[in-house]
Amino acid sequence: MTLLYADPEVAAALDAATTVDAMRAALLAAYEGRLVAPPRAAAPLSGGRMVLTAGHLVGEWYGFRSYDTFGHPQSEQLVVLHDARTGAIRAVAVGEELGSRRTGGLGGVAVDALARPDAATLGVVGSGRQAWTQVWAAAAVRPLREVVVHSRSAARRDVFAARVRAELGVSARAVPDPDSAVAGRDIVVLATTSPTPVLCAADLSPGTHVNAVGFKQRDRSEFGTDLLDSADLLVTDSTAQAADYQPPMLAATPPYAGRLRDLGGILAGAVPGRTTADQISVFCSTGLAGTEVFLLDALTRMGAAVR
Repeated sequence: MTLLYADPEVAAALDAATTVDAMRAALLAAYEGRLVAPPRAAAPLSGGRMVLTAGHLVGEWYGFRSYDTFGHPQSEQLVVLHDARTGAIRAVAVGEELGSRRTGGLGGVAVDALARPDAATLGVVGSGRQAWTQVWAAAAVRPLREVVVHSRSAARRDVFAARVRAELGVSARAVPDPDSAVAGRDIVVLATTSPTPVLCAADLSPGTHVNAVGFKQRDRSEFGTDLLDSADLLVTDSTAQAADYQPPMLAATPPYAGRLRDLGGILAGAVPGRTTADQISVFCSTGLAGTEVFLLDALTRMGAAVR
């Protein structure tokens, strides 16, 4: 029987700790070669693109995620999980929740692996779905004491802070400018669609960890090269995907590409991570292909209720 999940079932079943654990397992599997995860493919269409990411956990399952860039108000993502032994479709997820929690979970793994063990304050620039899941996952791996949020909309940042207080039980406040959100914070999350920098690296304190969500390309990025220049550690979840974008991710271009480390390798102990408390670490998230399917598989194994 094929299981069908919509956003309400995904949200009810996937807590932050479970999601982070699944994404940690996915990153290790990719590093070890058990998860085959090629860079995404895109089909240009009139007025937009169809984008496909696929993955194969060898001997267990394979599947894909598809989404479009037409910008329609009711556009949804599709994630399909196949049994690797029979080819049968085991599960389908429709909506945005699985993908956004996947991205948050990857960010949570990065925070757990790279932020200082005593990190307790978080500044977030952005107040949308991606910003929320980053904070949601970070709270599962660090005992957050305070969250400070900035976004262009005063109303949305106030709502975001209220949600942090209500759902995560963490003190939170909204501020009117990005500098106030990031200055002095142990963890910083950048989750905007701004094509121009909103962060000044000079505002970061020694020892800060930064999660930058989504592919950030030259002249299409919410941070500038000053952040990459100041970073002691540059890390991504897929060096292959980072280099495959056209144009490539900013962190995958010279002179930064040679410094870009693989998060899976750090988790496996094969690549060095943070070594001192004052290092600045930056995680440039690409959204490792196959991780949505990995998370859908984890969801089915939990026996979550479906409609």
